[in-house]
Parts: sequence; structure tokens; C-alpha cells
Amino acid sequence: MSGASKHFILAAGGTGGHLSPAFALAQELHQRGHKVELITDSRGAAIPGKPDFMPAHVLPAGRFGKNPLKWPKAILAVLKGRRMALRLIDSFAPTAIVGFGGYPAMPALLAARGAGVPSVIHEQNAVLGRVNRLLARGVNAIATAYPKVNRLQPRFTDKVHLVGNPVRAEVLSLRDEPFPDLTADGLVRVLVTGGSQGAHVLSEVVPDGLAMLPNALRNRLQVTQQCRPEDLEAVRQRYANHGIAAELGTYFEDMHLRLSDAHIFIGRAGASTIAELTAVGRPAILVPLPIATDDHQSANVREMVEAGGARSIRQPAFTSKELAKQIQALAQKPETLANAAHAAWNCGRPDAAQKLADLVESFGASPIQDVIRVTSKKPAAIGEALPSGGAA
Repeated sequence: MSGASKHFILAAGGTGGHLSPAFALAQELHQRGHKVELITDSRGAAIPGKPDFMPAHVLPAGRFGKNPLKWPKAILAVLKGRRMALRLIDSFAPTAIVGFGGYPAMPALLAARGAGVPSVIHEQNAVLGRVNRLLARGVNAIATAYPKVNRLQPRFTDKVHLVGNPVRAEVLSLRDEPFPDLTADGLVRVLVTGGSQGAHVLSEVVPDGLAMLPNALRNRLQVTQQCRPEDLEAVRQRYANHGIAAELGTYFEDMHLRLSDAHIFIGRAGASTIAELTAVGRPAILVPLPIATDDHQSANVREMVEAGGARSIRQPAFTSKELAKQIQALAQKPETLANAAHAAWNCGRPDAAQKLADLVESFGASPIQDVIRVTSKKPAAIGEALPSGGAA
């Protein structure tokens, strides 16, 4: 516990990419003796992994898509969410509000500015997201996961802090474990995932790509692959036809342990995926999602590829033949894979949660002022911050 207890509000969009670092920061702040509450949308409130000590408040948040005719409705939703967030601020008296991107973060950060509460945004990707771009001018600090972030204006340089992307404690605990033993004739364990929903292109390409490897390498493969439910049986049949040992599933609860055992990772290039690969130190073949906003997944792979810890293949070029070529280049010798693993490990920022917590702790009143301000509030007011059904 660092000083007197403070209150923090974390605001994040309803995807794992936004919420995973928020949960990691919440755990760190909680360990330091602070109180934390979450603002998100209905999707976010249902995502597994939220710490039990952190109440979740569901606020309306309009999405500003390409159709201007829908913007008035989105604006009204944001304004309604801002009013609700102001009521939560009044009752909870936060020291600071931290936004992790996504439209549900917007009402909370607009409310923070209106209430004079310090605010911080955290950008998980190597491209500043839409909501964070809109809010960047009005926040006190911008925390980034990468040294270079596209679409981050130079005029904000003075308030940019490189902290990394916080990852789950169970993944972080694997950082000091050695790369799995790999002998010239031992098993080569391959982990394939495509994000929370899987990726159809991986189901199409990976089995046939692995089958193109020389027999001496192919016969040593042990594959774990996450698939979409509708792809599961077809992929299972492909591996059986190729005589490749494979365990398939739509979801693996022990994914961190599978990552720990893996020699090669094949998958998408989401921010959380990159953070976990570099935290543990695993060589990867990454296929950026082509429809990702501002092509941010292609930017996410930049640091890891330049370091030698990963190969990146654009989806149009992601064929079975190209995959086999890249795997051969990585796995031709045990030391080649081990060197790539070390390069990936060097890109990790294992103290991201601590650095982000240090940053948000640095804002707000002195500890004694915080205690006076918080204890002057009526405890019952927190429950009144949202209308009935607003807290998840």
C-alpha cells in the first residue's frame, strides 16, 4: 500500500483488448490499497476476468460510424453517459480516471474533464485509436504500449509516457521460465490462435502449411489450435489426413500454460497477443487482421519483427506454401528458435502495470486531501450513481 487509499475509475470498451489491461491495472491498484470501479458497456460487463473487488457500471455510449445520419443518436447516448458518469464522480470522488479506448470510455473521460478530475488514456496499439485521438488534447497524460505510435500528434509529446501493455498475472509469472527444451529430434509444439473468436483463415491455411514441411520436421509437430465452432470438424479432419498430432478447441482456459509450452506461435497481432508473447518470450508468425481499424495490427508487429522475434505475413500473402517457408526458416535449428524467443523476450515490458499505476497515482490531491474529500461523501451515494440496472 502506497500512502493513503485513493479512488480510481477505469473506463474501457467492451472487448478483451481494452479490458485486459484495465483488469491488470485494477489488480495493481488494489494491491496498493486503492479502491477501483469500472465503467464499460454491456459486452464489457459480461467478459470473464473482472476482479471481484471492482464494481462495474454500464453506461450508454454511442458509436460514430460512417453514416452521419446515425451521429445524432450517438451524441445523445454520449451525453446521457456523461451525465451518469458525473453522478458516479460526485459519489465516488475519484483521484483520477483512466481510459483504455473504445467508445464506452468517452462519456467517462468527458465527465472527468467537466468535473476537473485528472485523466489518463492508455493506448494498447501502435496506432492511436479513434476515441483516444478525440480525447488526447483534454487528458493529463497519454500512456503508450510502444515507443512509436502512429497518429499521435507531436504536440502531445510532453505528456506521453511509454509504459507497455499490462498483461495477466498468470502470464507474467512465466517470464523468468526458460524457453522449452528443443532438441534436434524432440517435439516441436505449435500454438495457433486467432483472437477470442478464432480466425477462419488460420483454419484454412495452417494445417496444409504444416503438412508441407519436410517429414523430419512434420513428424515432430504437436499442434494446439483454437478454431471457430463451425471450422472445428473440418480442421480436425485435415490434421488427421496429414497425420499431424493436433488438439483442437474453441476455447482453452489454460491458454497461458499452453503458451508456456509452445515453441512457435501462429496467430493474429492484437495488442494483448503481442504483449503476452513478449512477456513470455515466444517466437511467432503473425498475420495482422486486414480489417483492423487504421491497420493497427500491422503496426503492432513492427517492434517484434525488427527485433527478430517474429515474422509478419500479410493475409493476402498468407498461403500454406509461405507459412511452411517461414516455419522452416525459424525452426531449421534449435538455436534459431531460441534466439528468436530471446529477441521476443527483450521486447517485453513486464512492469507495465506498475508503471501505469505509478503514473495514475501521481495525479490528484495530496493523500490527506483525498481522505478528507472521500470521507466527506455519503457512502450511500455510490449506489445512486447509476439508475436501477446500471451496475453489473
